[in-house]
Amino acid sequence: MDSKALYRIGYGVYIIGAKKGNKINAQIANTISQIASEPPTVAVSINKKNLTHEYIHESQAFSASILNNETPLAFIGIFGFKSGRDGNKFEGINYKTGATGAPVVLDHAVSYLEVKVNQEVDAGTHTLFIGQVVEAEVLSDKPTLTYEYYQQVKRGTTPKGAPSYQEPKKEVKAAPKMAKYKCSICGYIYDPSLGDPDSGIKAGTSFEDLPANWTCPLCGAEKSNFEKME
Repeated sequence: MDSKALYRIGYGVYIIGAKKGNKINAQIANTISQIASEPPTVAVSINKKNLTHEYIHESQAFSASILNNETPLAFIGIFGFKSGRDGNKFEGINYKTGATGAPVVLDHAVSYLEVKVNQEVDAGTHTLFIGQVVEAEVLSDKPTLTYEYYQQVKRGTTPKGAPSYQEPKKEVKAAPKMAKYKCSICGYIYDPSLGDPDSGIKAGTSFEDLPANWTCPLCGAEKSNFEKME
């Protein structure tokens, strides 16, 4: 079986928010879809180990902020590669409390949905939360960030807890003139030929020439956490 066929399925990049008691949390998800129109119904797949899963299961509600394609990798990294168990993801983030009580992230969002869950489907490592959209608003006319754009243009990686995660295969290629370096924390690859535009690093800048205070644009790891790729 060629698992790469799964990459051809269209995805977006979303921030899923939920509340439990007086606590809030949110995470990146790429598998949310509309499955009915009357009433408007959507489904999202969430890893059972994630804190957001616990919050959705408890509150039976969630929000989904749909991101634009200018969203910085560092912003995605806050919700995709950090756990709400270790700190407050919402510090410095523009959000509001929605009609369901779930937090709605507004930064970089083109629109958002609020959903009341009416069904949970066990999907092995994940739970499929299915629910009715009870609130929705368009916030911007910027292009929506697709998962393909996230991977191919922004060079983002997939968290291991995501439904679409696949163990990366080692590339067999001739060594480039300037070596690529891989973040040992999140898997982000620094490619000198592309640079890091979000951080003001021009294409053609070698890893060795990056500023000492440069950090991974996806998870914020320091340069010392990067390993040279063969």
